[in-house]
Amino acid sequence: MDKINELRQKRAKLVEDQRTLLDKAEEAKRDLTSEELGQYEAMETDFDAVTTEIDEAEKKVKEDRERLEKLGQREKLMKENVNTGIKPDPKKKIDNRKKSDSIYATEGYASAYRSFLVNGMGGLSGDESRALQADSDVAGGFLVAPEELVLQLIQAKDDLLWIRQFSNTMTITSAASLGAPVLDNDPADSDWTSELTTGGADSQMNFEKRDFFPHPLAKRLLVSKKLLAVAMLPVDTIVRERLAYKFAVTEEKAFMTGSGVNQPLGIFTASIAGISTGRDVATGNTATAIKADGLIDCKYALEAQYRINCRWVFHRDGVKMIRKLKDGDGQYLWKMGISSDRPDTILEFPVHESEYAPSTFTSGLYVGILGNFDFYWIVDALDMQIQVLLEVYAEQNQNLYIGRAETDGAPAHEKAFSRVTLG
Repeated sequence: MDKINELRQKRAKLVEDQRTLLDKAEEAKRDLTSEELGQYEAMETDFDAVTTEIDEAEKKVKEDRERLEKLGQREKLMKENVNTGIKPDPKKKIDNRKKSDSIYATEGYASAYRSFLVNGMGGLSGDESRALQADSDVAGGFLVAPEELVLQLIQAKDDLLWIRQFSNTMTITSAASLGAPVLDNDPADSDWTSELTTGGADSQMNFEKRDFFPHPLAKRLLVSKKLLAVAMLPVDTIVRERLAYKFAVTEEKAFMTGSGVNQPLGIFTASIAGISTGRDVATGNTATAIKADGLIDCKYALEAQYRINCRWVFHRDGVKMIRKLKDGDGQYLWKMGISSDRPDTILEFPVHESEYAPSTFTSGLYVGILGNFDFYWIVDALDMQIQVLLEVYAEQNQNLYIGRAETDGAPAHEKAFSRVTLG
């Protein structure tokens, strides 16, 4: 924690030095000189590097804390087993998630599946082969992954993607559709009445339905046979972690700019099925730059009830531009966060960066969004499949894994979002 505090102080000093340059130029009613601009950009590079270092350090602290909590749970369980005379199973994982009654949630299926990942179908024992026969795709070389592995992979994606952490995420047992009822129009206001009357009839409130269809997502992984033989981690953990990272990168791009055709519908895609152009806010911005008035207008384009838990999303180039902006009172709009649970803010709302947010600053284009991501829905199917091919890359001493997952996502209610658009 001392290192993180030291890095945060270094980051704060960089921001202070940058603002000193900006304020000096503003007082003289001029732009930055070429020398000052070079100094500012050098500090910007250092700022990005320190920010990345802080994020990585905080992530490690979180992982260490979770690891200690799991060890504490295991020690507690072992003590309880000693007191009751029960011999603990060292291979048994502690998991507080509620398991389904599916065959894919059984320990026998999971154990056989781990053997399948190392040895393929040909290397299974009779008992392992019988345990996997419950899956209808076994003859084709594809097997539905154990439910525990899929849930852990989804959790890993949640940890990697900020949008998953703040969105409404759901799982369904298979790639069937999920219908989402959405309130399209609020009811009219209530009426003041006498004691015995009930007010006027309402004709405003109505619901619309949106269907979510988890779309197939595939990835090929090559894993060294030597790594599988000597690694401290179980093979299913190695495969899960690599798939989680690769799936997360693809999903983030889709959640930002996906077309909605055989993939999720992104927040920066204009669509009547998601966020229409009616939620675009260009007033206050120029044709090439984000302005303070534009951000303020974007904030107040949202009704008060939707501004609760709102978050900004920008490309880092957009954040870089906004960090120079002041409001009418001369206060900077961007404020630096002081801890992992109190992040950087713009107009008091947390800000997140995505490399897949738009970064072309041209008239009429989107460059950011403010939204309550409780109203962005993500649906994951639990029947993820993995195929193991042992011979294709045998000369390179590698196993080929083909992972297939199914995910969908879309804005469920456009009134919870307003997009920053250039004028």
